[in-house]
Amino acid sequence: MTPTVRMLGTRGVPAAHGGFETAVENIGLDLVDRGWRVIVYCQDDEPSADLRLDTWKGIERVHVPARHDGPRGTIEFDVGAVRHAAREAAEDGSVCVTFGYNTGALNSVLRARRVPNIINMDGIEWKRARWSGPEKAFLWTQERAACWLGDHLIADHPEIARHLATRVSSEKITTIAYGAPRVVDAPEWAVLDHGLEPGTYLTLIARPVPENSILEVVRAFSSRRWGRKLVVLGSYDPADDYQRAVLEAASDEVVFLGAIYDTDIVSALRFHSVAYVHGHQVGGTNPSLVEALGCGNAVIAHDNRYNRWVADSAALYFSDEAGVVAALEQLLSSTELTSMLSAAARARHSAEFTWSRITDQYEELIRAHLR
Repeated sequence: MTPTVRMLGTRGVPAAHGGFETAVENIGLDLVDRGWRVIVYCQDDEPSADLRLDTWKGIERVHVPARHDGPRGTIEFDVGAVRHAAREAAEDGSVCVTFGYNTGALNSVLRARRVPNIINMDGIEWKRARWSGPEKAFLWTQERAACWLGDHLIADHPEIARHLATRVSSEKITTIAYGAPRVVDAPEWAVLDHGLEPGTYLTLIARPVPENSILEVVRAFSSRRWGRKLVVLGSYDPADDYQRAVLEAASDEVVFLGAIYDTDIVSALRFHSVAYVHGHQVGGTNPSLVEALGCGNAVIAHDNRYNRWVADSAALYFSDEAGVVAALEQLLSSTELTSMLSAAARARHSAEFTWSRITDQYEELIRAHLR
């Protein structure tokens, strides 16, 4: 019998929304090449749609309708996906892999049907500053529910594994990071079309929220002239207090390119940059940081245990605005240091974050839960 895995919890493939979708696409395609039957649940936002099936690059897709926008639509999609997966998996003996725990209580449906369910627990979502008190309480509850209801848990970082071990036995947890492609060349036109010159700018790619240190980085970069640009990707709305503060703090050497979803263009912008600036203060293994390593970027990163494990010796670290300035001074004054950090980034990526390595780990874990 062909081994079968069902992947739930994301918007689906092809990836267009974030790190989880990218992981599902890459792992799913690799497993198809290895002889697996892979089924991915995809959110269908057409209000009149019924559940429908199709195939994309060998991956079977189950399109589940979500007739509402926002969190209500996400819950509606998750309910439909879990019900379908529980019914079908109970018949064909497949294993479910659920990405995220925002609707963790729904995993009770799979447990009731005795369907093996591996849950990627992502980061410690309920600790993030952007959530209100009631939202944090809800996410905390869903994390607990997922820990109890999942047959096995995936942590994307050793620190996340340590956190989960306060909830369940460490034997129930496996650490598997995210992957990223190795980029060894990229077209210059993607850079030139945005009014930039290769090798004359740094990149910053992050959600514009306080925990990602964007205001501190922009203030530090704007405190003097560098003869370089800081290229910031993401949507910035002046109506948002924090995002307006970032825009107002920026000098004319800070360039806001808006949100870019074309992965080839983003990879080219990374590849031709002097360095990547990563201000994330919380979370596990951040996909954007891993992608920077895959592009061979020298890194300037916020100093915390999450970033230290991922970037290791490929980064200079900062804790405040003065630290950002000091790192910039070091990096931009020494091509030798830049080259050394770039080589370290490629070595770290090859050792830990290739998609083939990540798929190996997923395949071993899924196979262990096949009935």
